[in-house]
Amino acid sequence: MAAQAPSKRRCIGTACDNEAGTLQCPNCLKIGKESFFCSQDCFKRSWAEHKSVHKSQSNGYYNPFPTYSFTGSLRPVYPLSPRREVPASIQRPDYANDGIPKSERKLFGRHKITILDEKGQAAMRKVCVLAREVLDIAAREIRPGVSTDHIDEVVHKACIERNSYPSTLNYCHFPKSLCTSPNEVICHGIPDNRLLLDGDILNLDVTLYHGGFHGDLNETYYVGDRARADPDSVRVTETARECLDQAIALVKPGMLFRDPGTVIEKHAKSRGCSVVKSYVGHGINQLFHCAPNVPHYAKNKAVGTAAPGMCFTIEPMVTLGTHKDKAWPDDWTIVTTDGKRTAQFEHTLLVTEDGVEILTARKSDSPGGPMPMPASVAEANGDGAEHDSKTVAEST
Repeated sequence: MAAQAPSKRRCIGTACDNEAGTLQCPNCLKIGKESFFCSQDCFKRSWAEHKSVHKSQSNGYYNPFPTYSFTGSLRPVYPLSPRREVPASIQRPDYANDGIPKSERKLFGRHKITILDEKGQAAMRKVCVLAREVLDIAAREIRPGVSTDHIDEVVHKACIERNSYPSTLNYCHFPKSLCTSPNEVICHGIPDNRLLLDGDILNLDVTLYHGGFHGDLNETYYVGDRARADPDSVRVTETARECLDQAIALVKPGMLFRDPGTVIEKHAKSRGCSVVKSYVGHGINQLFHCAPNVPHYAKNKAVGTAAPGMCFTIEPMVTLGTHKDKAWPDDWTIVTTDGKRTAQFEHTLLVTEDGVEILTARKSDSPGGPMPMPASVAEANGDGAEHDSKTVAEST
């Protein structure tokens, strides 16, 4: 299906009804505000009135990369809030103080996959239940006018209340307690002072460290009614959700870790979408990231076979346009190179004797959830089946 043409922008020039071009006020860019004009002459004519916006809107906020060539309309809004404190009584991963995941680096490049015993599996179930609780709390805060920094504060507090460490905090020096990735951001977005807009889509990626184990999950949510009414936002979000569901349906003892990528890419392409290749699902247990790697694209060369007791994530990143990605100068925020929207979903999975247990499964009252695929897509491809049960058993 062809992508729907974006809504036309109107020039914000004084008494101007023209369609806006690509010209933006440079001072607005510095403070993370969008302001499109139809021409240089219109901008000059409107300056006397427009300049007052800078004083009322700045409030100390700014775009830290004013000369960077952004791929889409999103801009960071700094300064970032100070690093949030974690009580000394809470158990911490080895990177909490210096930002270096030493245990992971010792195992880098090794393909040996940990098999958890019953005690380890119980610990994974516990931390994943807590992670789901925290993600659901964060998702209930999503609405137009809320900053992602506010969501970070909510997540941090919820982790502490559960005697848990927010795994992303200072992991390889990441500054916040979750990743927030709106619109064209594929992953690893840093919570900041940008206010969510009606029409945004937003991925929240939450990981907790509790009892010596990590639990990791993420979902993409619609911000306001305009997002739910936008066919392309729904198409990419629901396609990503369906891709994860279909991949999970494969998981059982004997599954090759290269297999989910084939199913994911085939389904994404059937919806007119692409799959990001640079980031993969990963093993998770006492380590945040470890073997196995689980790519989300076809014809990959992943090594290994699933066996009972293994824990790993599957987390497809699906885009409306190209699969290619680019990093912002903060060295964390990964965006689509064409600026088009992207969505992602993730679960932590435990391989059982006859199938898979979704450790981070949604609850009956979890916010968000699937929306109907736009009619034109559903008619062309058929409706995708819902798959969000906690346990999937394969008959033999």
